[in-house]
Amino acid sequence: MGMGGVAGGGIGLIAVALAGYFLFGINPLTILDVGNQVIPTTQEPGRAGTPGDQAGAFIDTIVSSTTDVWSNEVSGYRPPTLVLYEQATGTQCGTGQAAMGPFYCPLDRQIYLDLQFFEQLSTRFGAPGDFAQAYVIAHEVGHHVQQLLGTAEQVRRAQGQAGRNAEANRLSVALELQADCYAGVWASRAAAVSGGAVALDPGDLEEGLRAASAVGDDTLQQQSLGRVVPDSFTHGSAEQRREWLLRGYRGQDARACDTFGAAR
Repeated sequence: MGMGGVAGGGIGLIAVALAGYFLFGINPLTILDVGNQVIPTTQEPGRAGTPGDQAGAFIDTIVSSTTDVWSNEVSGYRPPTLVLYEQATGTQCGTGQAAMGPFYCPLDRQIYLDLQFFEQLSTRFGAPGDFAQAYVIAHEVGHHVQQLLGTAEQVRRAQGQAGRNAEANRLSVALELQADCYAGVWASRAAAVSGGAVALDPGDLEEGLRAASAVGDDTLQQQSLGRVVPDSFTHGSAEQRREWLLRGYRGQDARACDTFGAAR
């Protein structure tokens, strides 16, 4: 990606598939609710603010770019806080651990990133590239947008009323695919909003689509379990994640991201 002089090499942020959620089919919002009841013990405090190293500066640039885009879309938009940590840290959603990958905590409205974990996943998932990294960050920012718009709370209430796990998982998939779509909206508008300072280079979109496929529920379940269990999906299949990232990119507007209507 063109970053106005800021390079983003060295890390692979392809951890949008939070490992525990995918492998065991547990709804991520359920885990957050349970985690909120756990008191952190030996975690190191995360570091908020603008990081000084190259990798951290790249992440900060992407978050700033998403702020520019969503400030034009959401009235009174306030960006999430970026928190970098190592191994584990306390959050208002419970203990944040590297094994969870990048995640957004709706209770404190912060995005948590462990850079060492990203380095490991960049080789395991085989989806390198600047835009692949940016896609994952923009997906987490998409969850923040959902929180501000009230979508996330509506889904939590609906999941609490769901009579079976399959329905709760269906709602989770719609929420995650919408965050993918929002990442596509950001990607399509970043250049115009930044005056070209943050822009996609040739091949960047395909990097993002490969990343979306790499973290599909079916892809990860096949790799880890040797089989696919659609009823346990919480984030969507590889095909769905590619589709909705592309829908957002082509639609260039949040109105293109009605994953809940499409899931009915």
